[in-house]
Amino acid sequence: MLLAVALVPSLALADGGDAHADPLATPLIALALILLAAKLGGDVAVRLGQAAVLGELLAGVLLGNLDLVGVGGVEWMAHDGVVDIFARLGVILLLFEVGLESTVAQMKSTGVTALVVAVLGVVTPFALGWGVGLLLVPDAGTYAHVFLGATLTATSVGITARVLKDLNQGTSPEARVILGAAVIDDVLGLVILAVVTGVIGAASTGQALSSWDVVRTLLLAFGFLVGSLLLGLWLAPRVFRVAFRLRSQGVLLALALSFCFALSYAANLIGLAPIVGAFAAGLILERAQYTDFVTRDEHELEHLIHPITAFLVPVFFVIMGMRTDLRAFAQPGVLGLAAAITAVAIVGKLACAAGTRGQADRLTVGLGMIPRGEVGLIFANIGLGLKVGDQAVVTPNLFSALVVMVIMTTMVTPPLLKWSLARATA
Repeated sequence: MLLAVALVPSLALADGGDAHADPLATPLIALALILLAAKLGGDVAVRLGQAAVLGELLAGVLLGNLDLVGVGGVEWMAHDGVVDIFARLGVILLLFEVGLESTVAQMKSTGVTALVVAVLGVVTPFALGWGVGLLLVPDAGTYAHVFLGATLTATSVGITARVLKDLNQGTSPEARVILGAAVIDDVLGLVILAVVTGVIGAASTGQALSSWDVVRTLLLAFGFLVGSLLLGLWLAPRVFRVAFRLRSQGVLLALALSFCFALSYAANLIGLAPIVGAFAAGLILERAQYTDFVTRDEHELEHLIHPITAFLVPVFFVIMGMRTDLRAFAQPGVLGLAAAITAVAIVGKLACAAGTRGQADRLTVGLGMIPRGEVGLIFANIGLGLKVGDQAVVTPNLFSALVVMVIMTTMVTPPLLKWSLARATA
């Protein structure tokens, strides 16, 4: 890996000095280094009992700050246009995969308890995040405070699901509530993100913040999700039946990706984040709709998507880590801001335990909703690209603090969840 780091500057110079060089050459070496760093970091994290995503993120942090120890020449990768496209595709496919792992039927079957837990797990962190922003970074402005609250609403249930599976608790009452609430949480979080980004987008054009902006964007987001689900659930089976007649290889994968990209584009077209469309596409494509392909000896759609996400998603995590400037923590108040954001991120999700009913242990449910993981990073990354006038909504200092929050909530959840489950079953 160090040899690759040493080669990057010379390769970049060679690419820039040769008019006939392939413009993809430099991004290729960047991707080679990023993937190597991601897998090494992921391996270390797994060996330490953590999620691989945490290792990928920290590997990016190390790569992006090598100049602090006198190793330069890799900083450009964090802002390379081609690499950035790969990372953005990774985000879209990640949300598509999350949608595939959830179903509309699952959302219906989780009951009132999961709904109450999800609502509390969104409203409380949103309010606390807004409050922390108002108190600690008052000069950042209202839009930054609102976006900070929106970022804290996110939940990454993948980490929790892995711990529950390892402990053979995947079918426990706590697991059913957590997984059900997480699906609803994802939907509510994406709607909030759509509302916040829509209002900020309107403000960037010089329009005043109004209640109608909020209501209109809220209706647009819900309307898109409900409309795409209803249309998709009706249309998808018919499209798959026609596509089944095609005899070329890879029809199922190509059709699913086309569906994902089309809905992502449609979401962007009406002013929503493309990831909203990708998530909706995943929810729509249920196994019953493409059973004919599976019986024809093709793999499940989740298995077909996985090799692509295994390539693209780590690129996103490493790039997010590389955009975290450790120098920011030398700035007055940044460490305190990171600690405060992390604290309210944890407390905000623990509060959702108050909605737990029945046999499920409340503390276990609350702890299971804590990790932000990749979803929190996606929200923070979107904030980096939002501006009101010439001012970025999420500054580099605030982004670095949010990355610390993601790391800490991801790290503390597995041991706390194991302890709580042992306590509840004792």
